[in-house]
Amino acid sequence: MNWNWFKKITKDKPKFWETYLSNFEDKVRSNRYVVFDCETTGLDYKKDRILSIGAVAIVDNMIQVNDYFEVFVIQDLFKPESVPIHGIMRNGNEDKIVEVEAIIRFLDYIKDATLIGHHVNFDIELINEALDKLNLGTIKNEYMDTDAMYQKLKHLPFEEHRSLDELCDIYKIRKSDRHTASGDAFITALLFLKLRKKLEI
Repeated sequence: MNWNWFKKITKDKPKFWETYLSNFEDKVRSNRYVVFDCETTGLDYKKDRILSIGAVAIVDNMIQVNDYFEVFVIQDLFKPESVPIHGIMRNGNEDKIVEVEAIIRFLDYIKDATLIGHHVNFDIELINEALDKLNLGTIKNEYMDTDAMYQKLKHLPFEEHRSLDELCDIYKIRKSDRHTASGDAFITALLFLKLRKKLEI
């Protein structure tokens, strides 16, 4: 599919963006949380690329195992040095789609859910960079960071961070499928529920 037409948009926005924004027209928000993670070629959201997005929903303090999301993105930028971390090869066996299609599907999945992630600002910036390439706005969802939740619980200063591995060890969460987007999303969902209970929010 040719996505060059996006560059020619002046006034009218694409239908998928209008549909996404329509989720926020009502003042009443859903009680759905979406825990997500992006695997990337590196840690520079301006220069690096999304390799995969994984997500799982939480409703009423329960992980909805049938309400999940996963996509792999065709790699226009390949960094072989990052493969040992995420295991995603340029020409691997995963079904891959272009970044634009991945973003469209992700927005359709999250709707107006509150987004959860570990060091989630990085993942949000990645999504916003992808939207900026399409001359669109930024993501509208509210979001929460499990690292910030832990800082609040332990009264830690903002600059004192904990990795996902460290918090999994602290809360005895099994690190299954670590460093895959879907695996990290599920692990973070378990962590979120534990922290939410302790914070009573």
